[in-house]
Amino acid sequence: MTSEIAPTIWYPEPELVFHPERTSERDIHPLRGLKRFGPHSRGLVQSPIRVATLAPKGESERLFAFMRELSQSVRPVERTDYLPDWPGFNTVFDMRVTAATKKCRVELDGSFESEMAQSAMPHVLLAEQLVRAIQPLEAFRSDFDVLFIYLPQRWERGFYGAGDDFDLHDHLKAYTAARGMPIQIVREDKALAYRCRASVMWRVGLALYAKAGGVPWQLADVDPETAYIGISYAVRSNGADKPRFVTCCSQVFDAEGAGLEFIAYDTADVQVQRDNPFLSQAEMFRVITRSMTLYRHRHGGRSPRRVMVHKSTEFKDAEVLGCFEALPLCEAVDLIQVVEDVGWRGARWERDQANSGGKAAAFPIKRGSLIGLGEREALLWMHGAVETLGPKTYFQGQRGTPRPIRLVRHAGHGTWDDSARAALALSKMNWNNDGLYDPLPVTMSYAKVLARVLKRMTNLGSTPYQFRFFM
Repeated sequence: MTSEIAPTIWYPEPELVFHPERTSERDIHPLRGLKRFGPHSRGLVQSPIRVATLAPKGESERLFAFMRELSQSVRPVERTDYLPDWPGFNTVFDMRVTAATKKCRVELDGSFESEMAQSAMPHVLLAEQLVRAIQPLEAFRSDFDVLFIYLPQRWERGFYGAGDDFDLHDHLKAYTAARGMPIQIVREDKALAYRCRASVMWRVGLALYAKAGGVPWQLADVDPETAYIGISYAVRSNGADKPRFVTCCSQVFDAEGAGLEFIAYDTADVQVQRDNPFLSQAEMFRVITRSMTLYRHRHGGRSPRRVMVHKSTEFKDAEVLGCFEALPLCEAVDLIQVVEDVGWRGARWERDQANSGGKAAAFPIKRGSLIGLGEREALLWMHGAVETLGPKTYFQGQRGTPRPIRLVRHAGHGTWDDSARAALALSKMNWNNDGLYDPLPVTMSYAKVLARVLKRMTNLGSTPYQFRFFM
């Protein structure tokens, strides 16, 4: 047995494409690419984007001012090595943002605020008031595209529940998503008070465009016959004296990385081990079959040649059998466990002519570095230094020692090239973030969002959900 590890392999930063036909319009920097080329779905989203508003009584003007700010240009005062100037929503996306008609402007009477200040459960009271205010807007759903909800800082006591699993953000998402209503929460202490207005405008502008149905960018140079599936679960109780049940969710991403829909349903045919659910063979067959139906619906009835499935827990034997039973015609099936919390760290060491032992590099290990731990396991640095973004090396966050994710292959064979490239590419497909990448592939980062929100939804329909309602 040796203490040596395998040599490091490095994969370059994946490129994004900003036009469905002109594939030369590409860039590794998502925001720079948007400024240069515009969004991938330019001209396919109805202009203007109509915004409904919900605010405390007498404070709607703060939301209108925020919308006007979206159309103004501003320079960044942070992350200047990454953030481009914000030239205005009209310039970036070639469309306007406007307030919806007066019947889509709701103001919340503040008479409940004194009661909330004295209540032992202010989050319950605030949630009820907001839901009650949103309900009338359902009658005018065809008159607006996105709802802006303004939350002033003085309501902070109601944002989270003391002692229970409550988050106002997720509660509102669960309610509105079930009704096909995309929302953008605008907090006074974050969206309105944050000092770097360019950062706020990029984040909100991207989210607004995607929530209105737009596609900012897609992946370039990926296998057009591969489907990527992310499976996640939310475990919850069905009453104090009843067994827990599991909401199973599956997102299907195509070769371009566009996972615009997903399926979700409740099941009791699971084993829960240390709060981690594992499906039976029949349930895994069911979820993969429904996922493939979703893929074929988006691709004219065509099935993928290869399927790559990600989940955060191991694949039990029954789950592996269920996957293969559901994918009999696929040439290749890769079942990959993505482990986020690992103890490994990596430091970058450079050769030095003056010192035969070398020296520590000025920057961390490169993003895209991979070290194999055997035939079934590998470490992949999703976070790290990027040398090809501009004239200087870029390190997102500018702090800490990057830690890798661990990829564990429960089915599949060959090198780690396809799995690593896919994970790196899918880390750039979060349209609700202005960063260069996420620390996880979107199959897993979306899974976290969906698990939080879905467990708060009381009734899950049989039809697919659009992810834009959960962003």
